[in-house]
Amino acid sequence: MNIVEMGASILSEKLGVDLDPNAIAPALNSLLANDSGELDLAGLAGKMASSGNLGSVISSWLGDGANDAISAESIGSLFGDKLGPFAQQLGVSSDDAASGLASALPEIMDKSSSGGSLLEMAGGASGLLSAASSLFSK
Repeated sequence: MNIVEMGASILSEKLGVDLDPNAIAPALNSLLANDSGELDLAGLAGKMASSGNLGSVISSWLGDGANDAISAESIGSLFGDKLGPFAQQLGVSSDDAASGLASALPEIMDKSSSGGSLLEMAGGASGLLSAASSLFSK
C-alpha cells in the first residue's frame, strides 16, 4: 500500500464516513502535492517546522514517541485555500475536513516516517536535507 492509499484509508476512518479510498486518494494527493503534482510530505513537514508552534508537533510525528495533536484551526491555516476544494471533493464540510485531517495527519506522517522510510517519504536525500534545514533553521 502506498502512502496516498494508506492516508486515504486513515482519513476515511477518522472522518467516520464510508468513503471509497479510491475517491479520497486523488483529493488527498492534490492537497499534499507540490507544484509539480508530486506527493510532498517533506514540504508539509518543512512548512510546519517553519511556522513556529507547529515545529514541535511535526517533530513528534516524525519521531518514535507519541504524536502531538494538531487543531482543526491549525489545519485550516496550514492548507489555506486548498482545504475548501479538498472538502468538496470528499463531499464533506470544510470544518469536517479540517477535523478529519487533524486526526489523520499525525498518523499518516508517523507511519510514513517510521521504519526508515523517512528518506523515501522526503523525496530522497535532497528532499530530506531541505526538510532538515527547515527544522533546524528556527
